[in-house]
Amino acid sequence: MDVLGAGTSSMELIAGDKELEALNIQLNDPTQLAAYKGPLDTYRPHLLPRVFGSFLVFCGNLVYGREPSYLKFRAVEIIARVPYHSWSSAAFTLLTLFFSNEKKALRLSNVARYSRIASDNETMHVVVISQLARKEVKAGYVRHTLVPMLFAFFYFWASYWMYLIRPRWSYELNYLFESHAFAQYDRFLELHDEELRHKAVESDFLAWYGRTPIHQYDFFRSVRNDEIVHRNQSIHDIDEEADLRRIRLLKRIALFVVGVLLVLVAAAVLLV
Repeated sequence: MDVLGAGTSSMELIAGDKELEALNIQLNDPTQLAAYKGPLDTYRPHLLPRVFGSFLVFCGNLVYGREPSYLKFRAVEIIARVPYHSWSSAAFTLLTLFFSNEKKALRLSNVARYSRIASDNETMHVVVISQLARKEVKAGYVRHTLVPMLFAFFYFWASYWMYLIRPRWSYELNYLFESHAFAQYDRFLELHDEELRHKAVESDFLAWYGRTPIHQYDFFRSVRNDEIVHRNQSIHDIDEEADLRRIRLLKRIALFVVGVLLVLVAAAVLLV
């Protein structure tokens, strides 16, 4: 599915993508959600993204607990915006290098465009959830603002360099993070179903974005749906042909580096 929307204006991009919103509503149906989610449930990322992804989830569970909560979601959403900013930054860097290659420039421009849509979506999550969390429990500055910002800083640069070296790794890292986010929201809905249906959502930001949930259950269900869309889109955005070319390039670079090291070792041995 192409969630970019070729005819979408810049103002509409800021306030939410119409096709993305339509898909979000469709995923309220458990049957459609299962059909959309199922095919990529068994996707297995490469080792490097798995290591980084496991580290992020482990640290998050260590600091905020394994069970979902308003404040844990606030931290998750502060961090969740990061990969889209890193992709946009990486795309800008690569566009500077390859602006004369029209095919590559179009591809990178589409990456930057989708990153803006997804980033705005995640911004809506963190703004609204922060307002809801404030009504539920007091948040400490260090644990609930400073620590997520440190996580976000680490995640940004990990995702940025992965994208420059091999974009697939960065997409797969996001796949893992969004999978975790989806599972947390799904668990939250399961645990607090009736309670959430009796809690209102009042947010000017949410109204500006274009969503009008009737209660918190509606809102958190829509956020859950967003996360699974982001998860799937991360894998759909992998360019298999470009990935194969990148692997061949990395192999040549590795062979060159190994060759240089062998020459240096041989020279050192002869000098001794």
